[in-house]
Amino acid sequence: MNVTRFNWFNATSLTLAFSFLYLPIILLVIYSFNASKLVTVWGGFSTQWYVSLIHNEAFMKAAWVTLKVALASATLAAVLGTLAAMVLVRARRFPGRILFSGMVYSPLVMPEVITGLSLLLLFVAIGLDRGYWTITIAHTTFAMCYVAVVVSSRLISFDASLEEAALDLGASKMATFFQVTLPIILPAIIAGWLLAFTLSLDDLVIASFTSGPGSTTLPMKIYSQVRLGVSPEINALSTILILLVAVGVVLASLVTKRQTGRG
Repeated sequence: MNVTRFNWFNATSLTLAFSFLYLPIILLVIYSFNASKLVTVWGGFSTQWYVSLIHNEAFMKAAWVTLKVALASATLAAVLGTLAAMVLVRARRFPGRILFSGMVYSPLVMPEVITGLSLLLLFVAIGLDRGYWTITIAHTTFAMCYVAVVVSSRLISFDASLEEAALDLGASKMATFFQVTLPIILPAIIAGWLLAFTLSLDDLVIASFTSGPGSTTLPMKIYSQVRLGVSPEINALSTILILLVAVGVVLASLVTKRQTGRG
């Protein structure tokens, strides 16, 4: 009897939690096909806002900038985060390890306003014009720590005897890394890349500090439009972003499953 009550409690809790998380997203997707100009009033099914979005040059330009920044920053963050994780896990004793660890993980707890402001002051001090590259550098700075956390957790459980066996069989350190180590930690790197990509797509605060003329990102554009009132085009744009992230999650899951199966 107690087990039955406990199961009902779990089921109810899960239902409420998932409803709270996903019901707003479902409503957003539904209203992106709303024919009415009023966001909260259903006026019939229509795809006119998607067509209107395609012809909106401001949104398309912001989307292109955001996509380029996300791809570049996620790739850089994956490389740098993986290198940082290997240093932290493999090189356990070296001068300044605690300081290095704090520098890698500090963006996790640092307020975004402080991070954005500090990067802005840095770019101004070195005379770097704000634009695409400053946003990319800023996003790489805070995203690489997330990659480092994900890859570190995989490296901690890594069986070092596999590398030792490869070295004993005559493989070089470089060949051992690319043929043994990298395939095993690749799912973690992909997961970290996907997380960095999503964080870059979603960032508003840091991009606001580090962007310049002609480098407005999509979150910045959406925020400026929402302040004037939510338009159906924003619902359509948000639906496309949700679809993009969902496809990325599915692809990452398939790649991870494939790599795990090989391992």
